Formats: sequence, structure tokens, C-alpha cells
Amino acid sequence: MTWAVLGSIAGLLGLLISGRVRPAIAFVSLAGAYLLLGLVDTATLLVQYTNPALATLLLLLLVSLALERTPLLDWVSQRLLSGNEKTATARLMGASAILSAFLNNTAVVSAFLGAISRQKRIAPSRLLIPLSYASILGGMTTLVGTSTNLVVNSFTLSAGGFELGMFQFSLVGVPVALVTFGVLLWRARQLPAHAPEDTAEKLSYFLAADLEPGSEMVGKSIEENALRSLDGLYLLEIEREGRLISPVGPEEILQQGDTLVFTGEVSKVQALQRFPGLKLFGHQADDLLATNLVEVVVSHESELSGQTLQDVDFRSMFNAGVVGIRRGGKRLEGQLGQIPLRVGDCLLLAVGSDFRQHRNIDRNFHMLSGSFKRPQLSRIESLFTLTGFAAVIGLAALELLPLFHGLLLLMGGLLMGKVLSPAELRRRFPFDLWMIIGSALAIAQGLESSGAAALLAHGMQALFAGYGVFAAFVGCYFLTLLLTETVTNNAAAALAFPVAWTTAQAFGADPMPFIMAVAYGASACFLIPYGYQTHLMVFSPGRYEVRDFLKTGLPVSLTYSVAVLVLTPLVFPF
Repeated sequence: MTWAVLGSIAGLLGLLISGRVRPAIAFVSLAGAYLLLGLVDTATLLVQYTNPALATLLLLLLVSLALERTPLLDWVSQRLLSGNEKTATARLMGASAILSAFLNNTAVVSAFLGAISRQKRIAPSRLLIPLSYASILGGMTTLVGTSTNLVVNSFTLSAGGFELGMFQFSLVGVPVALVTFGVLLWRARQLPAHAPEDTAEKLSYFLAADLEPGSEMVGKSIEENALRSLDGLYLLEIEREGRLISPVGPEEILQQGDTLVFTGEVSKVQALQRFPGLKLFGHQADDLLATNLVEVVVSHESELSGQTLQDVDFRSMFNAGVVGIRRGGKRLEGQLGQIPLRVGDCLLLAVGSDFRQHRNIDRNFHMLSGSFKRPQLSRIESLFTLTGFAAVIGLAALELLPLFHGLLLLMGGLLMGKVLSPAELRRRFPFDLWMIIGSALAIAQGLESSGAAALLAHGMQALFAGYGVFAAFVGCYFLTLLLTETVTNNAAAALAFPVAWTTAQAFGADPMPFIMAVAYGASACFLIPYGYQTHLMVFSPGRYEVRDFLKTGLPVSLTYSVAVLVLTPLVFPF
């Protein structure tokens, strides 16, 4: 049974690396298998999902929904990009790091993403990787700065019975961040300078055709005219007497003088030749259509990941049509409705008038451009939210009020003040993260009860016996770093923690340096864009390639790792 459990962990890791199964499904399935095999009982399994540190993480993410809507982030983002490029980059990195130490990393990057993409003075590709890396460096300096630190805190409470302090991570994190900042600022000068796409380039996705007088298509619906089953082209909008009809329903009746706007494969233009009285007038739509474009990035919370536009009925869900899809620096071609979407994809949308009122927009997209702005809190609501959050953090740091208690009180105040609504909390609840961490805690219990943890400890002791406890500490750090580059950061922390904890026990060492090795290692995702959500957020807007992350991230990762491995044992002795 012991070897079977270790084999199941290897299988879990293989599934996560392949990306074929969502992490939440993989972790829950394995935890369920352990329950059926008797490795964990029902009570033990359920207790893991109500772990106090995990509950604190969930509360923090929900409270962050209000913090995201304060004008603070937009106000800061509008004042960062003045001065020369080097000064603007340094200012952006500093602001991102400071804010990410206390706010959700994705909220900070999302707020700055739109401002950077809209400005024309500095190429966004010179700024977005530094923005993402700086948010990581700031986030790993406090308990609440990144979900990874709170995940490690959940495991620490479950395994050791104690919790980590608010600024315990800062003792090593702040010096590491400062040293790494210098290298990042130097490498930022080597990033490509991709000029922003202009409206004309975006409109090249369109084909527009006039419906001539006397056409037999007039008076018939879209469905009757067979305009919904074109080969490689999609009817996006209809311009009628100076107004846009978007999206176009199958029952819409065509009228004389309508302009039909199509998107998809321009090379399939011949598909329109079989329609009598439909006259093409060029490859670009007019200025009216240009005002109706919005560019978005698919969020890491999005339900669209892995789905095609046809699978989810995108038009009905968002009252919008997809004009084009870009992944990194590559504009995707072919039948757009059949392309599986990924987190970080850029979508160019032609939207209906009520697009922004759809409740699922914030969960699925980060806005890059367009006339739509997320609803913000009023001045009084913002003051209450920011003051309340600062008070909660301060009281937790002084150990006057546990963080969970403070966040629960703040959540109650936000609900009573109608800053947040129960419907919004239901819509944005991080179910995937809750299932991953709760299941990972249960899996760790299964490792313990099966004897696999003890076998793992003996193996680690034998592996590093001739090199000492410091070598084991380095091994745990690089194991976590390797995992965070190949799977998600939270999954990396969940998989690496049991190894680090049992290794510390095998050497009879204080577990704190090993705990910190996992925390810092899980945040060390600088080489590949697919392991961290903020990297995916900037990947397509910056029109990057993977090599851009490798060239910038390698010296950053080396500097970060050396600083962590030198400073951690000094601050947290074995």
C-alpha cells in the first residue's frame, strides 16, 4: 500500500504537468480514492476542508473583491508611467510590489494591465513582465501577499499545530526582493519593444457587405438565409441606419440597406458569393464599428478555459461576438468557434450595449481596452474598505486579533454596508482553490497513515545523509521551484510541503527553514509563463514568446534563489 500511495502521488503530478485534467478535479479525485481505500476517514477528510488557515485564505480572497473596486489601484496606475522609460519601469515595479504585499496579486496586475495597454508612450512589452515579476516579489514578503503563503500556512497548522506570523516572511522576503529588483530592472532593458496594435490592424479581422435593394434576402430571417452555417465565417453584427445590432439573433429579419459584418477566416470570403444581392465593399468596417470593440484577457478564474466558443455559446453568455484571438505574439486563425481557449488568451470582442451589465464579466475577463470600466466604490465605501482592511492587518500583525476574526468582521461590515453582495460572493467564490487545498491536506494525511511519509523521510535522509541538513534544505527548495515552474504555484506548495516537513523530521531539524523553503520556492516562478496566473495575464497583451520569459527570468531566478538559500538559514536556523 505504501508504494501504491507514492505511485498515486507521481500519477497526480503527471496529470498536473500534462494539463489534461483541471488541478481541482485531480486533487479531489485522489482524496476521494484515499477515502474509499480507508487511508483517511470521513471525519478527517471533512476537517481538512474547514482548516482555519484555509478558511482565512478564502475570506481574504472574498474581501479582496471589494479592495479591487476601490479607486486606489486605478489612481496609482494613472500616475506611474511619467518620466523616462527606466524611471517609469522602476516606479511601476515598486508600486506593484508594495501593493501586492497586501492585496491580491492578480487584482494589482489587472488594474495596471489596462493602463499600460492603453498608453502609447512606452511599449507595453517593456513593462508587463517587470510588472508581473514585481507582483511576485512583493507578494512573497507577507502572509497575505500571495495565496501560496496562506496555503503553506494551512499545511503548517495542520501538520505542526501553529500558524505563521503576518510579517514572518518579510525577514527574508524583503532583502531578497530588493536584491532581485536590481537584476529585474537591468533585464527589463532587454525586453522586446512591440508597438501597440492600432485600430486599423484590429479591424482587419472584418469583412463587411451591403445588402442591395431588391435582394431576395430582404424580409427573411438570419436562419432562413442560412447565415448561421457559413464555412469559416461568422455574422458578427448588422449596421442598420447608423446603429449596431449586436449580437445578431437567428430570428433577426434583414432589411434593405443593412450592412452585414462578418469575422473569421478572411480567405473564406468566397462563402459570401452564393448570397444574391450581398455586395462586399472591402476588408474594414466603418468608424461606428470601431467604437464597439473591447479587448479582454481570459482570467485564471474563467470557466472558458479549455472550452471553445461554440461549447459555451459565447454570444448568449456575454452578448458579444469574438472578432479575433491572440495567444502571446501569435494571432490565431481558422474557425474561431472551434479553438479551445486558454487562460491568458487575448480576445477582441464586438460587444452589445449591455455587455458590461453581465454579471460574469469580472470572473471571466481582465479588461485591456474599450470604453467599459469596472464599477468602483464611492469615496465613503472606499475609505471604509481600505481603513477596515488596514486595521485588520495591523491588529493581526500585533497579535491583538487573529486574522480570521478580523477578516470575518470586515466581511460582515462589507455585506451590511452593501459594498459586497451575497450574489457576488457566490459568483466569485474560489471553489477550485478550496477543493485543491482541502484535498491536498487530506492527501497529506493519507501519506502519513499509509507509511508513505515515513518512507519518504527515510529516502530523503539517505539521499542527503552525506551532505548534511543544509543540502536537504536546498533539495526541498529546488524541488518546489521545479514544481512551480511545471504546475501551478498552489499545487506546487501542496505537493512539496509533505516532503519538506518529513525531511525536517528525518534530520531532527527545526521545520521553519524547510517551511520557508516551500513558501519561497513556490513563488519562484520566473522562467515559464504557464505556472503563474499573472504571467498568463501579461503573456498575450505583451505579445511575448516563451523565450522572452526565459531570457528575463533566468538571471532573476538565479539571483532570487541564491539570496533565499543564503538568507533563510541565517534568519531561521536549523
